[in-house]
Amino acid sequence: MEAAQRHYSDLVRRGRKRGADAFDLHVAAAIAAMVLAEAETEQVPLPERIGLDSGEIAKLNAMMFPGGLPASSTSLTPDPQEKALRDILWMYSSEASAFEMLLSRMIARRCLRPNHLWQDLGLADRGELSQLMERHFARLARRNSEDMKWKKFFYRMMCSAKEFSLCAAPVCTECDDYDDCFGSEEGPALLARNAASQTRESIAS
Repeated sequence: MEAAQRHYSDLVRRGRKRGADAFDLHVAAAIAAMVLAEAETEQVPLPERIGLDSGEIAKLNAMMFPGGLPASSTSLTPDPQEKALRDILWMYSSEASAFEMLLSRMIARRCLRPNHLWQDLGLADRGELSQLMERHFARLARRNSEDMKWKKFFYRMMCSAKEFSLCAAPVCTECDDYDDCFGSEEGPALLARNAASQTRESIAS
């Protein structure tokens, strides 16, 4: 996605000038770049893809890449499942920081997209998603000790709330869809690899 790569490069440039943490900047810029590209190509409001209202978009801008995301007046109404996932992520956040609050909402909304979660977050591979979870949602990362696919893991956790019944299996080993929950998450990165790899190199240096 050339548009996403262009947005990513611009957001990272803004974030570096601000002095944002390199990995958090990479994550925020990757998500925002995917969202901006989708909003443009599919003609949908920005909040619909990023899961943040206008005030939260302004906070993300100020925190990570000033002026990087356009303002939007579109209202946002998450459905009960999205609200439940937001709550789970926030409850298990590592530091209950302002960034983790925004990240909880963005991840919950991006879970609605059709691909592997790491792809729809604009990350390079599942390893980057694991790094994100270990940094900002460490207790969730520890609970996912069997390395279940993250979307499936989130839905499994939501099943513990009485208003949801998304999974009928009492234990994973008795489920016919075991491979669907624990199988490979290979696939191409949706955000151009060269843009993401440049940031990974800067993180490592």
